[in-house]
Amino acid sequence: MVQAARSGVQNIAEGSLASATSKKTELKLTGVARASLGELLLDYEDYLRQHGLKQWKKDDSKALKVRADRSDKSDKSYWSEKSDEEFANILICLINQASYLLWKQMQRLEEDFMNEGGFTERLYQFRTKSRK
Repeated sequence: MVQAARSGVQNIAEGSLASATSKKTELKLTGVARASLGELLLDYEDYLRQHGLKQWKKDDSKALKVRADRSDKSDKSYWSEKSDEEFANILICLINQASYLLWKQMQRLEEDFMNEGGFTERLYQFRTKSRK
C-alpha cells in the first residue's frame, strides 16, 4: 500500500517535470500515477472486506461529508479519533477524488496535444518560421 501511494505521487511529479519536453511522457506518467492510485483503492477496499467492515457507498451521507469537508487532513488530530472503518473509507473517498482529478488532467493533456502538438513539433514549427 505504501509503495502504491508513493508510486502515484512520484509519477505525478515525474510527469510534471517531463511536461517541458514531452507531452507524451507526461500523459503516460499521469496514467501510471492514476493506475497506482487504483491499486491503492483496491487495497483499501480489500482491507474493509477482509476485516468485515462496511464500505460506504458513493452517495452515503458520510462519503458526501468527506467530499465536502475542506479541513486540513494533514493535521494528525483529524485522524486521531477515526475508527479503522472511517479511516479506510475516508481514504477511499480521497483516492477517488485524486483519481478523478488525474483523469480530468489526462483529458486536458490529450486535448492540448491534439491542438498544439508535442515539443518536437513545436520546435520544428519554430525552426521553420525562423528560417523564413
